[in-house]
Amino acid sequence: MMQLLLRVLIFVVGAILVLGTCSSALSTFVVPRAVQSNLNSLVFRILRRAFEIPLSLLHDFERRDALMAYYAPVGLMLLVPTWYVLVALGYSAMYWGLGSQDWIQDVRLSGSSLLTLGFASSDSFPVNILMFSEATLGLILVALLIAYLPTMYAAFARREQAVNLLEVRAGNPPSAIEMILRYNRIHGLEHLNDYWVLWEDWFADVEQTHTVLPALVFFRSTRAQNSWVTAAGTVLDAAALTLAAVDVPATASAQLCIRAGFIAFRRIVDYFGVDYPPSPH
Repeated sequence: MMQLLLRVLIFVVGAILVLGTCSSALSTFVVPRAVQSNLNSLVFRILRRAFEIPLSLLHDFERRDALMAYYAPVGLMLLVPTWYVLVALGYSAMYWGLGSQDWIQDVRLSGSSLLTLGFASSDSFPVNILMFSEATLGLILVALLIAYLPTMYAAFARREQAVNLLEVRAGNPPSAIEMILRYNRIHGLEHLNDYWVLWEDWFADVEQTHTVLPALVFFRSTRAQNSWVTAAGTVLDAAALTLAAVDVPATASAQLCIRAGFIAFRRIVDYFGVDYPPSPH
């Protein structure tokens, strides 16, 4: 009786492990809204600790930035192997719960099914059903990653295009004052309204993509001197300075741009649990 209860308990634990892993994959690849995944956060936190070791040996900003450019891609690629290991362990527990006497054979059977290698099999019908489901799950995880990467890099390209174009208007590193001065030199202060509209759309896009695809937050810009965070700050400063100190008619577009940036950054830091003063005053 105790042996039966133990097998039932191990089967349930394995099923929970598989379901929890699938939930993490769904929240990352499928659900079109900001959903927290504790497993994904754990993987990125552990990887960050590993990156801090070589970072402590580098003191040049360019070299540190070049190293950290690999952080988000490596973390993203580690998610699938992590899910595979957890799914394999979960199914191994379920195989054992169905009456197997050999844990090593269960792990071998699970790995063969998950990776669709087919070198291990079973004569038990319930075990075969689980093997089919595990093989299907393994293929789905790979397919989701393949479909996920183009979506992420398309969002990254949209973000970086506006950041790179800002250098033309605000210099490098970008400066809100330099941006306003350049517009003034070319007699283009009246065209700032169009620019605020462009960045209002940019803030809305970044808020949506960087919470649904949170790994994007850690993707660094294509050049060490560029940063989507500092670029956004420059535009917000320029909009605020234009409203407060530039002798041009106050427009709703500048105020809406500031509001869009405020909302975007609040929702991103809310997703990551970053503390900030609740009142902007």
